[in-house]
Amino acid sequence: ISLGIFLVSEGKDGACAADNTPPQAPQGKQGERSSVFYSAGQFFFEYLVVVSLKKMPDGRYEPKITYQFPKRENLLKGQKEEEERLLQAIPLFCFPDGNNWAPITEFTSETFSFVLTNVDGSRKIGYCRRLLPSGRGVRLPEVFCIISCLGCFGLFSKILDEVEKRRQISMAVIYPFMQGLRESPFPAPGKTVTIKSFIPESGTELIELTRPVDAHLEHVEFQALLQRLSPHLILHIFASAMLERRLIFLAEELSVLSQCIHAVAALLYPFTWAHTYIPVLPECLLDTVCCPTPFMVGIQMRHLQRVLEQPMEEALIVDLCEGKIIRAVGDEEEILPGKLQNEMLTSLNRHNNNNNEHTSEQVNALVSEAFVQFFVRLVGHYGSHIKWGRSGSGSFQERNFCKAMASKSCRRLLKKFVKTNMFSLFIEEAEKSRIPQEGNG
Repeated sequence: ISLGIFLVSEGKDGACAADNTPPQAPQGKQGERSSVFYSAGQFFFEYLVVVSLKKMPDGRYEPKITYQFPKRENLLKGQKEEEERLLQAIPLFCFPDGNNWAPITEFTSETFSFVLTNVDGSRKIGYCRRLLPSGRGVRLPEVFCIISCLGCFGLFSKILDEVEKRRQISMAVIYPFMQGLRESPFPAPGKTVTIKSFIPESGTELIELTRPVDAHLEHVEFQALLQRLSPHLILHIFASAMLERRLIFLAEELSVLSQCIHAVAALLYPFTWAHTYIPVLPECLLDTVCCPTPFMVGIQMRHLQRVLEQPMEEALIVDLCEGKIIRAVGDEEEILPGKLQNEMLTSLNRHNNNNNEHTSEQVNALVSEAFVQFFVRLVGHYGSHIKWGRSGSGSFQERNFCKAMASKSCRRLLKKFVKTNMFSLFIEEAEKSRIPQEGNG
């Protein structure tokens, strides 16, 4: 949820560069900037592209776009340039594992996602399904990538299931399905859209696409995180993210990296990770781990040695395959106040003990509620410490806000948390969005 955001450009030496922040969950007036992710009635998607591996003269394989729907014509110059930048970036993130490919006979399909941000701040999510086309003999995988400005990972995963089913019949069967989808409005939360689709030898199918009721949870799957990490380690990671440290996640599967990092970012709701955020880091961007600024990135396990050799400070390195922390700062146990930490552990352990009794949606709601309650207990009094002027502008009283917290351990964390970008951005929005009936002024 998810969600990596990439602004890809060429560095002076021709290398890739990236600057990223994850998409914000809607927060009333505070979420206006991110409403593009959650609006009903829009197109489901902007493009469907197929990225295939093409053999180069030197024997390497390079990802190239081999199919695009729709082909847009009569674009203005600025629109054309934006489209070219987008189409240039997509192959890199569809095959982030570089040129390590050879024709194969078996391959397990995988689903992952990325988010591209344009120079004007507009955002587009890439929903990807990497699969081996049907056929005999050795073949190369290809990626079906749906580009949309709408955030709903479960729903688009179902769409990719339908695309994959049709791909095994013929590319020609994909077009009418995607055309029907493009002509359908994106449903409001909790609502369903039905797509009619004809498949040779099967007849007409009715495909129901339902959007989750809770918009801020529709881009995340907490189950993926809970299956790989203990509640104790999840809290260490959450604490490090709260203080905007450098976080590196390692796994071999792109889907694991994508799901788990989106889930970690979602734990911060209603706050938003405001720094570099790349759930699946392309091989050519591995130098990102040397950045002096905070980042949250996912790297394939095969690059572990290269990562460990890089100079980095205050980094938390998490092995999602073994469910352990490889490198830590050392103070992770002390960051969160003991009482609040124990309450969250109780909630997370309760889920673990009833692992098979809850649906994915219920798990999302239970986990989210535990972390939202943590923030309510820690910073829920912020509204009482915004001083309103006659003009309606607000001024946050940071010192009084911290002093108002009775618990010493909570005060200690608050003094650090108020200095983070995520808290500053949250308060800036709060200072602009006074509701008339609240407070004095």
